[in-house]
Amino acid sequence: MNYAISQKFFFDAAHTLRREIEADSSLRIHGHTYNAEVCLGGQPDPLTGMVVDLGLVRREIEWLRQQLDHHLLDDVAGLGPATLENLCRFIAQQLLPRLPALSSVRVWRESMGDGCTLCL
Repeated sequence: MNYAISQKFFFDAAHTLRREIEADSSLRIHGHTYNAEVCLGGQPDPLTGMVVDLGLVRREIEWLRQQLDHHLLDDVAGLGPATLENLCRFIAQQLLPRLPALSSVRVWRESMGDGCTLCL
């Protein structure tokens, strides 16, 4: 049996985005509340009964949040254009070395109704 555990978090950030549709409003600096969820998979450790200690997951998420929360995403090194796809990739790249059991990353904007999932 393979298990999946998850942890949700959010961050508030601003950005600009070059695009053809809704171009004027996207080019202006604007912000969103982004929701994210990381999933980790595997077998529970026989001694602890856990795939990964969620306290460790929360600690690594807090480390990551400090790079994104209340930042201008245009200035975050390694992110690229602040698309949902790039946010998923960035989160995965940052957390995978710290959480090798990472299996997926989902980012969505509740107010907009859009989201993206990166399956690893």
